[in-house]
Amino acid sequence: MNNDNVATLAGGCFWCIEAVFEQVEGVDIIESGYTGGHTLNPSYEEVCAGITGHAEAVRLSFNAEVITYREILEIFFSIHDPTTLNRQGPDVGDSYRSEIFVHNADQRDIADAVINEISVSQLWGSPIVTKITESTEFFIAEQYHQQFYRNNGYQPYCQIIINPKLDKFRRQYPGKIKVPDQINQ
Repeated sequence: MNNDNVATLAGGCFWCIEAVFEQVEGVDIIESGYTGGHTLNPSYEEVCAGITGHAEAVRLSFNAEVITYREILEIFFSIHDPTTLNRQGPDVGDSYRSEIFVHNADQRDIADAVINEISVSQLWGSPIVTKITESTEFFIAEQYHQQFYRNNGYQPYCQIIINPKLDKFRRQYPGKIKVPDQINQ
């Protein structure tokens, strides 16, 4: 992947972030995985136990002619709560932190600007705790985590936690939704 067109984001459970970005026009590839920790090839169980330092994250490749890195971050900040430290809804722990793993100086500048704009606007009403960190090695999660919502949308977690995030994305960004045929690719 070309690092100029890659975004790595942690915003709680990777199933939620992946489900939304699968539907974003211009996002070509999305993978759920682990990054930001100190263990090589961590397992889901190790990450959830909090012994690896990794965050559940998504790595996505995007077409910058269709969607910008700034727009990706704007969507990211609209679908998770960037004011809760190591927590998103019922998911609690360091692995559920809000963090942007930047791949170059331009991404850092854009992330800083977006966080500053959100903070100044007081959109969330509380301070933003999202960290900006240099990208580290990304470990792709186990296969059953990939396209989780698409394969398990009937599960209660998907219905209760992910569906509202998808609804919010669709309401806020109707012009950024892939046509149905592109979602299932």
